[in-house]
Amino acid sequence: MRQALEEIRTTAVAQISTAEEQALLEQLRVQYLGKKGELTAILKKMGGLSAEERPVVGALANEIRGQLEDAIQKRADELREVLLTRQLAEESLDVTLPGKRPAQGGLHPFGKVLGELEEIFLGMGFDSVTGPEIEYDKYNFEMLNMPKSHPSRDTQDTFYITENILLRTQTSPMQIRTMLQEKPPIRIICPGRVYRSDPADATHSPIFHQIEGLAVDKGITFTDLKGTLDLFIKQLYGPDTRTRFRPHHFAYTEPSAEMDMSCFKCGGKGCPLCKYEGWIEILGCGMVHPKVLENCDIDPEVYSGFAFGAGLERIAMMRYDIDDMRLLYENDLRFLRQF
Repeated sequence: MRQALEEIRTTAVAQISTAEEQALLEQLRVQYLGKKGELTAILKKMGGLSAEERPVVGALANEIRGQLEDAIQKRADELREVLLTRQLAEESLDVTLPGKRPAQGGLHPFGKVLGELEEIFLGMGFDSVTGPEIEYDKYNFEMLNMPKSHPSRDTQDTFYITENILLRTQTSPMQIRTMLQEKPPIRIICPGRVYRSDPADATHSPIFHQIEGLAVDKGITFTDLKGTLDLFIKQLYGPDTRTRFRPHHFAYTEPSAEMDMSCFKCGGKGCPLCKYEGWIEILGCGMVHPKVLENCDIDPEVYSGFAFGAGLERIAMMRYDIDDMRLLYENDLRFLRQF
């Protein structure tokens, strides 16, 4: 029995010391030290030994068990160290390499254009105001000299929530609200989203953006309007840009005008962009109608003012040479990354 125990010691230690995997090491532990292992099987035969041999064999068996357990623990530690070393080598990270710069977004073309316009007008002493997109009919139409029967409403057909509440067709209601709350002098711009029941195509959308302006004070004339807008266009498109004013009609201004600018692409010589006319229509404007001032409790005999309005889409499309308005709303990153 002693010889059998020594053979187990020699064979087991050799196998344990050369085991290459944790699974094999566990298999060897069960093979020699498990309940049905070889060492346990020998110990079960000790009952057949004499009283003198039994303690000697028992002490040897315990010695071998302890030796095998130590050998298994030592090899397990070695295997863990090997595994960790291999893992560190495979997953090594060179901390001296430059990091990856996180992707950053950019301003939408609307945001860029609006920022430029606000900077120009704020530099001329205007304040920027915003207001509700769901508006009362009286602010959107009636107080702007457009009663319910006025034909000019046809060109601003919009979406009604009730008979007297609608989605605003222009940011002009903020001009009315400002004149009701403040007394002249007033200088404001009103950017924002507006709504009209237009079909969506390359140049129209039921949702679009406007920026309107208003100035009310004593002694304001059409010359002030022309000077302000001429300076605005020159700062936006360059000092060589020319402007011209054509007579028009708006219910809330008198006299009214459409303002054109010389084509920024051909310099006024004529090209496909300006339809070979050399001029591009940019905005509508005029002197505030006396009736509108009266509606806001401002005496038209003492004060006068001018107003103007432009579509942000039109300015953005001309500024960035975009030929289809719908591209501005589709959120296609391939398009937006160009800006």
